[in-house]
Order: sequence, then structure tokens, then C-alpha cells
Amino acid sequence: MTIRTAIQSHEAFLASKGVESPRLQVELLLAHLLNLPRLKLYLDLDREVPQGELGQLEALVQRRAERVPLQHLVGTVSFNGLELEVNGDVLVPRPETEILSQLAVQRLSSLKKSAPIALDFGSGSGCLAIALAVGVPGATVHAIDCSEAAIAVARRNAQRHGVADGIRFHHGDGFAALPDATAPADLLVSNPPYISTDEIATLDPEVRDHDPRLALDGGTDGLDFYRRLAAEAPAFLLPRAPVLLEFGDGQEDDLRRLFSGSGWVFEAIENDLSGRPRIIIARRAT
Repeated sequence: MTIRTAIQSHEAFLASKGVESPRLQVELLLAHLLNLPRLKLYLDLDREVPQGELGQLEALVQRRAERVPLQHLVGTVSFNGLELEVNGDVLVPRPETEILSQLAVQRLSSLKKSAPIALDFGSGSGCLAIALAVGVPGATVHAIDCSEAAIAVARRNAQRHGVADGIRFHHGDGFAALPDATAPADLLVSNPPYISTDEIATLDPEVRDHDPRLALDGGTDGLDFYRRLAAEAPAFLLPRAPVLLEFGDGQEDDLRRLFSGSGWVFEAIENDLSGRPRIIIARRAT
């Protein structure tokens, strides 16, 4: 079977199973197996796919049809140009979180400090902590997560990108995981759980069945972790230090009221790539 016919036949199968962008999914899986950039497949469409790789492709396509995320099948995801390991222990980073990381890097860089300090609350794969450590050389990032398995993934990702020395990983329940001697931070960034508990059952199978529930469930209204951050974060931040937080659809007004009512100075709501409100920026008043 050639690359052309392999793509066509497996595309049709995934389409019949309701998988979005089936051709792209097959191309990415085949490029992964052949160790080629996806676009190079089109330079050699009549090349025969080796029988071993063809068998692996069929197995991966079957798992994709069962709604196992593509990123879990290939084992990585690209985040701001950084190749990160992902698996069922961590949330797969989304494009909107790339925007959050870019804003955080810009904000931390603008301080013009030689050794700024940042907090990453709920680090997961480490995508935000690593983006900060790569984007702001000299920064120290304290990355907190309640999952030891997630921290193990994040450590490997930090090592992969040569920033393990700039990130301190802490396992535990929120800020209690930080050592007592931790200096106040210049910035906090987080993509906390923001899906309401009842809404989780309605999510796409790739998310509902394969992302860790701890990274999704934000409580009855999805805002549990924002209340916690609004109340607890000031004790771990320098005066006027900002928080940059990703949030879910329709939560912007509640979050603006929550932070303004908790003594924070509201700064901005930033949109994602689709134009939807997605990131709140607030800062300590003093």
C-alpha cells in the first residue's frame, strides 16, 4: 500500500467514526511512524509503506477511532514550538494556553530583573513553567502540582529543553507545597481546572475520558480554584505582582467580580485565537 492509498483508506475509516479532520489525523500518525515532517509525505505519495509501519498505522488509527487523543498516540505535543511529552497523567496543552504563556513571558521579561521569580499553579505537563524558563533566562519558576505523576512528566519535559535548573517542582496541595523559605514571586500564571463538575460528562471523549479529571473539575460552577487563588495568592506574591489565569467560556464577568471584590486590581481580559475571552490579568493592589 502506498502513502497515498494508506491516507485515503484510513481517512475514510476515521471519518466514518466521527473523528474531526480525519485526513490530517492520518497524515500526522503516518508521518510520526515514518519519522518524516507531515508535508514531506506529499513529495512521495507513491512510495510503498513498509509492512511493519502499515500494521502500526492500522493499530494507531483504530485507537484514534476509539477517541484516544492524537497527542497520546504520538506521545508529544507542540507548544509554542517546544515539543513536550504528554500522556494520560497530564492535560494536553491547548492553543489558548500558548497565548497565556506568551503573555506571561512578556510580563515577566518587562520587569527587567536579572533573576525574577514566577509561580506556576497546577503545572501539569510543565508547559507554562518551561515556556517561562525558556523565554526569560535567569528566571526561577516554582511549579506546583498535586499529582506526582504529572510532576514526573514535567521534569522530563524540563530536562528535554535544558531548563531543569531553572524550575523548582513542588508536589502538594496548592501553595502549601512551597517551602517556607520561598521568596515572594513577581508573577503567577495558571491554567487551573475550570470545567463545572456536571459539564464534564458532556465533553468530547478525547477530553472526558483521557485528560486527568483533576485537571478539569473546577467544582459546581467551575470557579473553585479561582476563589482559592484570589484568597491565597497574595501571601506568595510581591506587591503589585500580577496573576494571569486562563478560564472557560462565559466566566469572565464572574472572575472580574471575584478578583475585584477580593482586593485585586483588575487589569484586562485577553481573547483567545477565536476571539473569545480566555485570560484574566489582575494584580495585587499593594
